[in-house]
Amino acid sequence: MTLQNVLVERDGLIAVVTVNRPQKLNALDDQTIAELTQCFGELSADDRVGAIVLTGAGEKAFIAGADIGVLSKQGVLDGRENARRGQALTLRIEESPKPVLAAINGFALGGGLEMALACDVRFCSPNARLGLPEVSLGIIPGYGGTQRLPRLIGSGLALQMILTGDPVSADEALRIGLVNGVLPQPELLTGVKAIAAKMIARGPQAVALAKQAARRGLQMSMRDGLELEADLFGIISSTAEMKEGMAAFLEKRKPSWLRG
Repeated sequence: MTLQNVLVERDGLIAVVTVNRPQKLNALDDQTIAELTQCFGELSADDRVGAIVLTGAGEKAFIAGADIGVLSKQGVLDGRENARRGQALTLRIEESPKPVLAAINGFALGGGLEMALACDVRFCSPNARLGLPEVSLGIIPGYGGTQRLPRLIGSGLALQMILTGDPVSADEALRIGLVNGVLPQPELLTGVKAIAAKMIARGPQAVALAKQAARRGLQMSMRDGLELEADLFGIISSTAEMKEGMAAFLEKRKPSWLRG
């Protein structure tokens, strides 16, 4: 597939995925969702990629939501299929073995916030506005917002955002734990890349398994989650990566991680 609405740039082991529809505030349409799904599939399987950063073109919007013109014409069957396509993309982001970081450089509304919620960590600029305004249009969030937002910030705050449709400011998003930090607009992408670089500097298999333990554990009881953690701890303990990490610590040197 030739990419029309998405840009992919490499900065060493960091891949930056940019939704490039600034004239539409980077709104999601079928083509953009298909391109993002392809990009995350390819990058997640690429041994030359250590982390993925998702952002939007311009300074106004990260992703302003779905294309309202398309949504206004949907019925029961195509509405469900639209939701399933968006959900498949958010699952591909969430289940990537690579750390995925959102650099929210403006509006993150509806499907845009749902894309950010699927990322592992989120940082935003001071002008960001984050919300799920779907009920204002007579619909509900369909790309995972009703499931991920309560898990992230708690049901009370999540339901307030979902049922009023009101967005929150960058400072409020930080206060309630919706984002990890607020960075000046000119420094946002650089700052997020710096966080990504720290993750890449750690053991790649350890990072992937730690992410898996945390992500899957959220869906389990505490006992089942602990069992999963023990299983993954056993797996990482059998790797050359573990041996190199321990040896480097004891020898007071930086580890040399093998990738691929």
